[in-house]
Formats: sequence, structure tokens, C-alpha cells
Amino acid sequence: MSAILLAPDKFKGSLDAAAVADALAAGIADVDPGRPVRRCPVADGGEGTVAAALAAGWEPVTTIATGPTGAPLRAVWARAGASALVELASTAGLAVLPGGVRDPGGAGTEGLGTVLAAVLDAGCTDVVVGLGGSATTDGGAGLLRGLGARVLDAGGAEIGRGGAALARADRLDPAGLHPRLRDPAVRVRLAADVDNPLLGPHGAAAVYGPQKGADAAGVAALDAALARWVRVLAAATGTDADALAAARGAGAAGGTGLALTAVCGARVAPGVGTVLELTGFDDELAGAGLVVTGEGRLDAQTLHGKAPAGVAAAARAAGAPVVAVAGQVTLGPAALRAAGFVATYALTDTALDHRDAVDRAAELLRLLGARIATDHPSPTRPMIRSRP
Repeated sequence: MSAILLAPDKFKGSLDAAAVADALAAGIADVDPGRPVRRCPVADGGEGTVAAALAAGWEPVTTIATGPTGAPLRAVWARAGASALVELASTAGLAVLPGGVRDPGGAGTEGLGTVLAAVLDAGCTDVVVGLGGSATTDGGAGLLRGLGARVLDAGGAEIGRGGAALARADRLDPAGLHPRLRDPAVRVRLAADVDNPLLGPHGAAAVYGPQKGADAAGVAALDAALARWVRVLAAATGTDADALAAARGAGAAGGTGLALTAVCGARVAPGVGTVLELTGFDDELAGAGLVVTGEGRLDAQTLHGKAPAGVAAAARAAGAPVVAVAGQVTLGPAALRAAGFVATYALTDTALDHRDAVDRAAELLRLLGARIATDHPSPTRPMIRSRP
């Protein structure tokens, strides 16, 4: 009997990916209790990436670090042998801002540097950093401080936290950087599908600053501060500032990608593709008769590096049909077919309104799981009609 592979991303603001998979599995069991179901929660490099690795059997490791405003927190990363998966969102994400209050000029990435130092101390050599969900626009300056470097002003004093402080940056002192960053055996990859440059109208501040709380004046100030910072990095690394600023992924996570590539030798890799590789998705996909993926909203952005599109592409390559579930679907039928989805199911089709879809997501997903099992029956088993 062919299995159903459940590979959803989180429904942001409602359920994490594992809970989405559990609800769908319960609905499938209501209709076809003997149907094999596999769960493989996925992510695209943002919040939920470490959870996807843990669901795939990686070991959780906890490191005490600081959040985007400097408050202490416990950050969990995932380990499998010499491989480590770190999530920027766990230390510098919007979700860990105290009280949810956004601080576009003051939020920093020091905590991510602390976690990466712990990863290196643990002897890991294959390090993947998921860059989604950032609350920061500090160009990765905090990250470098967390790894032991110093960012100095013209008078030789260390600058403060956050992107606004980069307006005073004059020199990077890398002498204290973690020594294992120089180890040729250490490989750092950035799981990100953002290919924005660092500066200008398509840069880190202009495109993502507003969602982090920056107004027009704040965006302009952050862009100018990042322009100064890239010149500092270029001087410290003996590279060209314009080339650094224009490099693919330089604008990812408020410029964190810039620091990781310029100083840590990191390489940008497709976010969802990297997560699927690390979680053994191809092994789970083998023999699946149907794949179910999804996220909170299927829209135009889904087609540009989001998890459901990556799952659909992998499943299509393996010859497995794919259906998608979402809180809301705004993509048209032609776009959905082109992406590889043979059917879509939305919570809003049965929910009273958006609030109801969020509040009753697990219940509604269970109903959708039953519908999916009914619409896509196992060829070797008669259906049990689900109760209304």
C-alpha cells in the first residue's frame, strides 16, 4: 500500500510544522486507518528549521546566548555527528523580541555569534545557518563580535549594538575571532533564498527594514550605515567593497549574509533545498504515493524559495503527485499547476473567517486530511466515508 508523505512547513501564528502534520495524519486515519503515513516537517531556512532537523532525528543542543536586544535566552541548535544546523531566528528573530517590540536600529546579532562559537567549540565542521526571520539590520557586526572580533570607532572604542551604530564603525579588529574559522575543514553554508544585494532600493534596509519597524528616515539611515560598514569589512579583508555589497545573499537577514561570507568564508545555498537535504527528504520520499505539503498562505511568494515549492519540485522529480494545504490560497489554478500541485485545500474554504481559521487550525486541518484521503484513495483499500 502506497504511503502518504506529510511534508508541511509551519502555519505562521498558528501551528508549527509538526503539529500541522499530526493534524493531517489524524484526518487521514479517520478515513483510511490502515494507510501508511510518514511525517517529514520541512522549513525554508527561517523559523522552524531546527525543529525540522530535530523531527528528522538530529540531536538538540542548548546554548545560553543573548537575543536581539541583549536579553539572555536559551537557543537550541541541532547536531548530527560533525554537522550542525543553527537558526538565526532563535537569537535574532522577530519572534524573540521582548514583548514583540521592534527595534530596527538597535537589534543585533551577537547571540548568533555566541551560538556559532559553541558550534565550533563542539568540533562541528559542516555548519549550516538558516537566515530567515531576522529582526536585525546590523550587517552581521554583532555576529562577528559574538565570535570574538571587535568593531571600533575612529577613537578606538567599541561601537554599540545594532545597525544604527554602524554609522560610527571605522575599523574591524579580527584578532580575537574564533580560531576554528581558519580551519580549512570547517565549511559554513547559509540556507537562504534571499538574493538581495546589501545596499540601495533592493537592499537589506530598503526591502526588509519596514517589516522590522523602520520608517523612511530609518531605512535611509540604516542603508547609509551599511554602506559605511561594507567599506570597513572590505578594508579588513582586502576585498572590494562594491563586490562585497553586490554579492548574492549579502543583503540576507539584514546584512548578516555579508559578514558570514566576507569574514567566515560562508557560501550561500538554497534554503529549502538545503533543509530537505539535511533532513533526508529524498529517503522519506522514496515509495510515497502522495505528498502533502503546505504553509499558512500559498501566494506568489511561495513560488520563490518557500518550502512548499521546494517540496513540490522534489516530489515531481521523483514522480510523486503533490497536493498543498494552506490557511489561504491566493495563487490561481494555472500558477498552482505550473508549480506541480495537483490539488490545493484551504482552511478558509470551511472556516467562518480568518480568525476562525487560525483559532481552529488543527481541527480544520484534520478535516482536510480526511478530504485528502477521500480524494486520493489508496488503490488497494476501500474507503471508509468520514463523518460530517
